[in-house]
Amino acid sequence: MTSPKSSQPSSTARHASLVGAGILLSRLIGLVRQRVFSHYFGLYDAADAFNAAFRIPNFLQNLFGEGVLSASFIPVYARLLAEGDEEEAGRVAGAVGSILALASAALVAAGMLATPWLIDAIAPGFHGAKRELTIRIVRVLFPGAGLLSLSAWCLGILNSHRKFFLSYTAPVAWNLAMIAALVLFRRQPADALAVTLAWGSVAGSALQFGVQLPVVLRLARGLRASLDTRAPQVREVLRNFGPVFFSRGVVQISGWVDSLLASLLGTGAVAGLTNAQTLYLLPVSLFGMSVSAAELPAMSSALGGADEVAAHLRRRLDSGLRQIAFFVVPSAMAFLALGGVITAVLFQSGRFTAANSRYVWAILAGSAVGLLAQTMGRLYSSAYYALRDTRTPLRFAIVRVVLTTGLGYLCAIPLPHWIGVDPRWGVAGLTASAGVAGWVEFTLLRRELNRRIGRTGLPGPLVTRLWLAAAVAAAAAWGVKAALGPDHPLKFGLTVIAAYGVVYLAAVWLLRVEECAALVRRLKLR
Repeated sequence: MTSPKSSQPSSTARHASLVGAGILLSRLIGLVRQRVFSHYFGLYDAADAFNAAFRIPNFLQNLFGEGVLSASFIPVYARLLAEGDEEEAGRVAGAVGSILALASAALVAAGMLATPWLIDAIAPGFHGAKRELTIRIVRVLFPGAGLLSLSAWCLGILNSHRKFFLSYTAPVAWNLAMIAALVLFRRQPADALAVTLAWGSVAGSALQFGVQLPVVLRLARGLRASLDTRAPQVREVLRNFGPVFFSRGVVQISGWVDSLLASLLGTGAVAGLTNAQTLYLLPVSLFGMSVSAAELPAMSSALGGADEVAAHLRRRLDSGLRQIAFFVVPSAMAFLALGGVITAVLFQSGRFTAANSRYVWAILAGSAVGLLAQTMGRLYSSAYYALRDTRTPLRFAIVRVVLTTGLGYLCAIPLPHWIGVDPRWGVAGLTASAGVAGWVEFTLLRRELNRRIGRTGLPGPLVTRLWLAAAVAAAAAWGVKAALGPDHPLKFGLTVIAAYGVVYLAAVWLLRVEECAALVRRLKLR
């Protein structure tokens, strides 16, 4: 039997690096896709329609996708692998995959039929041709969402076998298919191009699933399609699935509220929110998801007494939190201080103007408020899932959504009127209020877990040094920006961002932040 102590943090760091590398590649291609999209659509009606439409089938993907399967399936499957029972693990994987495919197919069919009512629920501010275009796009996108759910099942199996790089680079195929659709059919009118892009998304979803499936079939021995739920491990997955499904559903309500309120704020608000979220999710995915995804199988595979497991979880949490904060603190500072530069570098082209960049910067600055809380909260949720507790994160997710809804409405709708600004800027208040709610959820998650396993968290001196280094780097970047003066956004922006990164790394090195020295050692080894 393997004890928790046998799993070393260095192994997890290596796995987290693989996840991070895969996510980085996927996200970079995603940024290229978003830049091409912004070039052809700007922040106009067709862009709003596509981005609002994409949220509806994406809701299905998120419900049945990676988050739910990570919490319900991976702990059970990884434990069977740790115990050496690969045949039973394969049977469980086959049953879970079959049930997931059946449920996804049923919801896809229902969603396509109910699309007009879904549009009224998620984008009540859309009318006339804009609403009809959104309906057409949603009906095309729905089947692709079902395929992406099955892709997440593949990811669960691959992660449990520590095959992280493939699972997180598979979305590259999806992004490339969408880029190809935009480039090949770029001469179409904007509305027609939006529908074509939706078909490109469906083709990309099939490719993303297809590139993972051969490896899954090779790794999961005894895998076969089955709807048999008599095995206790399958029943455990289904029991876990329910609370996590509702937890993810509750969290998705927050996204639905954001889209609904943004649709009431005028042309470009929904598209601007999507552009900001594309940037905001980059550090969440690279640093929060990579560490959490690498830790979950390791936490779930730990065997031994309660005290040993608790000590093991504390060590992993504290190490993971330090890794996350080292990268996310400067990301949040960059979004606050340099968001306009970053947005211009990535999106300012064609129909996406300098004014659009400033608008997205405001939304991005609001998102930065809760960036650290969301990334660290992912790791705490993984610890709960490793302990087979899916209900506690659900309770705290409900608190977060209630706060997001109330604060979001106040900051997005009445607040701009009270302070005398254009209602379009209410989207920035929307993202900032979500950040506040994220901090409340994170605090609740940490307090309850500390009560169970002992004290965890970031040391105060480390947090102070990281924010100090980020502030110094931001000041230096502003100095470079002022010295260069106006220039082409790409060349100008890359210079400013490079200066920020170099000064941050120099500052954390001088402040003797341990993670900086560890990063340098890993780079030297490679």
